[in-house]
This record gives sequence, structure tokens and C-alpha cells, in this order.
Amino acid sequence: MDITKMTGLEIMKAFADKSLPMPSIARTMPMEIDTITKGEVVFIVMANNNHINPLGSIHGGFSATIIDSVTGCALHTVLEAGAAYSTIDLNVKMCMPIPINTSLKAIGKVINVTNSLGISEGKIVDENGTVYAYGTALLKLHRKKA
Repeated sequence: MDITKMTGLEIMKAFADKSLPMPSIARTMPMEIDTITKGEVVFIVMANNNHINPLGSIHGGFSATIIDSVTGCALHTVLEAGAAYSTIDLNVKMCMPIPINTSLKAIGKVINVTNSLGISEGKIVDENGTVYAYGTALLKLHRKKA
């Protein structure tokens, strides 16, 4: 499978149907794809004992990494083949402590896309809609020159 010829949506769907292996960050920060649509992704995430900080709770880096992942992947779903992106600004608010060994949803949605920048939002929620973390990302687009 030549991912350079696939759109971002095709790549994300290939991760979802397991015809492409998930990136290794999905093992470090346990993430599984729940749904993928153009402009939006939903992942199932679960913090575990590998994510504990010195105070015994889940490290804030877990939320930041998950928010960075879903905001980037949401943007990826609207990009043409050969386009890439990189996060240039990530703003995350930790609203509540992330519970350990609890399945949560991480939702990423595209807000705006221009020729050179994308803006996405992300949140981590439980089954009742309680928000544990919320954030936005500004992403630099790297597009092939015509």
C-alpha cells in the first residue's frame, strides 16, 4: 500500500480497518479508532499504570498527547494525497483528572483549513459526556507543490 498516493481519509480508514498498522504512539498511549469521517475522528483511549505521575494520578502529558493525536488525525482526514502536517501550537486544558484503566472517547474535529494552516479541536470525554480535557491545535500544512 503506497500511502503517498492515498488521501488522509483513506489512510485513516486503512488504520481503522487494520489494513495499515497503527503508529507506535497508539501503543504508548493506548488508542483505538472508533469512527472516522471527513473532518472528525473518534478514538477510544485508556490511561494505565504507565501514565502515572509522581503524585499517583495520570500525567497531564497523557491528555496532551491524546489531544494532539485527535486534532492532527481529524485534519488528516481532509487532506489530499501527499499532504502532511505538523503541530505548531497545542493548547490543552485539563478539566478533571483522567481516571486510570477507564475507557474514554477522544474526539477531534476540524474547525478551519487554509492553504497553509489547519485548526482543529479535541476533547476527552466519558460515556456521560463529562469532559476531562479540551484543546485546540494549530497545524502547519505541508502540501506538494504543483
